[in-house]
Amino acid sequence: MGLETRSDQRPLSTLHDRSSYDLGDFEVPAGREEEWRFTPLRRLRGLHNGTAEPHGKVLVEADAAPEVTVESVGRDDARIGKSYVPADRVSAQAWNSFTQATVVTVPKEAVASAPTILRVRGEDASSAAYGHTTVVVEPFAEATVVLAHRGSATYADNVEFVVGDGARLSVISLQDWAHDSVHVSHQHARLGRDARFVSHNISLGGDVVRISPSVAYDRPGGDAELYGVYFVDGGQHLEHRLLVDHAVPNCRSRVDYRGALQDQDAHAVWIGDVIIRAEAEGTDTYELNRNLVLTDGTRVDSVPNLEILTGEVAGAGHASASGRLDDEHLFYLQARGISFDEARRMVVRGFLGQLIERIEVAEVRDKVIEAIEEELDRGAAR
Repeated sequence: MGLETRSDQRPLSTLHDRSSYDLGDFEVPAGREEEWRFTPLRRLRGLHNGTAEPHGKVLVEADAAPEVTVESVGRDDARIGKSYVPADRVSAQAWNSFTQATVVTVPKEAVASAPTILRVRGEDASSAAYGHTTVVVEPFAEATVVLAHRGSATYADNVEFVVGDGARLSVISLQDWAHDSVHVSHQHARLGRDARFVSHNISLGGDVVRISPSVAYDRPGGDAELYGVYFVDGGQHLEHRLLVDHAVPNCRSRVDYRGALQDQDAHAVWIGDVIIRAEAEGTDTYELNRNLVLTDGTRVDSVPNLEILTGEVAGAGHASASGRLDDEHLFYLQARGISFDEARRMVVRGFLGQLIERIEVAEVRDKVIEAIEEELDRGAAR
């Protein structure tokens, strides 16, 4: 990765250095670009090049906590797009194509007594649909928001989370699409002073799913934790591209994504970009990606990037590991009378369970556990 230098000789990051609402500012991806080289463009059904028929239908149904307001608004609403500018062509296409947006507001100092659940349901994967969601958590408020994606769709959307000073937001995004779905999503969080943001991305269904979570800090004291769990079956492409941009002092971030893969042509991609800019002294950051390969024929691409432009950091590191089930673990369990299939299950459960147990909404946590068990059943039956 390269660095630019200004006239005052302070280095500038070139990671994600382009952003615009104008679709014309982004060239049509050809697959050779760094941000697209792992994505199967031919399977995006035209979301990346403007050829997708924009007649798809995706419905959003809300079950809001009593303290939370959920509105469906036009694209001219002043609250939309204030915290996020698209960083690639699909995101810009989604911005220019949606007609209605969902705005979730948590008032100042309110503490939501229940999760707010947005159920995003696709009804037709033969043509494209576009969406936009804005979640505003006002200063010193606290809330949990669940984005539950189901059904069949060819869908591109942007989601922005605005977390005010001293506020707390936990987000759970569940990609439980039907097998014929394509979903390309950008999820951007902007944190105020001493704000805390926790996200869980769980990707299970769909044909091609590409989720791009990002975090930016407006004031010191921000704290972000990004977790992810995914299980990739034969033929699936599940991709997660993260960016944590530390541009102010004394902020913290932690990233931990884990996945399991089984069967021919299962493909997982994880890109983790962390920038610590020259102004971000006192940053404390660490990112981790681990993948468990259960069968032959799978592919994992895991690329952590850490770009540090100041020497005054509290801590910075990254790690990535991909491998098969540990033979010693399996032998230890089998030596105690546990069958191979059950030993395999126990190892996978333990590997993913450390993150699944962090999901605070029981309904979602149980759904993920059930889905993992179903995946393991299918693997054992083959």
